[in-house]
Formats: sequence, C-alpha cells, structure tokens
Amino acid sequence: MKTIDAIVIHCTASRAGQDLRAADIDKQHKERGLAMIGYNYVIDLDGTVEVGRPLNRDGAHCNTAGLSGKSYNKHSIGIVYVGGLDENGEPADTRTPEQKLSLANLVFKLCDEYPIVEVIGHRDASPDLNNNGTIEQNEWIKQ
Repeated sequence: MKTIDAIVIHCTASRAGQDLRAADIDKQHKERGLAMIGYNYVIDLDGTVEVGRPLNRDGAHCNTAGLSGKSYNKHSIGIVYVGGLDENGEPADTRTPEQKLSLANLVFKLCDEYPIVEVIGHRDASPDLNNNGTIEQNEWIKQ
C-alpha cells in the first residue's frame, strides 16, 4: 500500500444545485482520457459520500505540488464536493449543510485511518511563483 499523508479537497466547479454523481464524474473523466474517475470520494448534494478511485491507485485529481514539491496525486486522497459555482457561474462556497457535515466526518475518519499531515484545498497546491514560501491568491490555479 502506498503512503497516504495528505487530503486535497476539490469542488466539481458545477453550478449550485446541479446534481452530479460519481458515475457522472467518472464519465466526464473518461471522456477526457482518464482510465476512471480521478477523485477517491465524491460528496453529493444530499451529503451522500460515494467512493470513486480506489485508494491503492494514484489519484488523478491534483497534478501540482504546491510548497511540498511532490505531486499530490502520489500521496493524497482526493475528495470532491458537488458544486463550487454560484448561479452565475462564479466561484462560491455552495456546499449544502449536509455536504459540510459529510466532508468534516470523512476528513476526521480518514485522519484516524492514515497518517495525514495536511488537509488542503486544491488551490493550496498551486505553485509558489515568486518563491516567497507562501501561495498567494494571485498564484492560485483554482479558486
């Protein structure tokens, strides 16, 4: 089993209320050339947690390395919640109360099972373009 020491949280970048399931994301990822869904877990609008890519396979959710210098796909668990854009298509925290609760419970459970040393949002894996040791908002590749 590979070493897992990080969790990267993502959004599907879909509009508020748009219902997607793991099967939908799996189909989208396959259409983009992936073998299967890139995320390990999907949190649906109603808070249901669906299993995606098995943890024994490298993820396909975060190709960047952030300050750590190593690709998160190799050593992290990718969790995605459905949503992330408001009704106008602008980035927003659209998580439902059920999603927030499920996300917190899942992160706590995974932290008990694995030696997790960091939990980050996808934006926090952006490159430090000015090499000042901080990933600033103008360097984010994701919101």
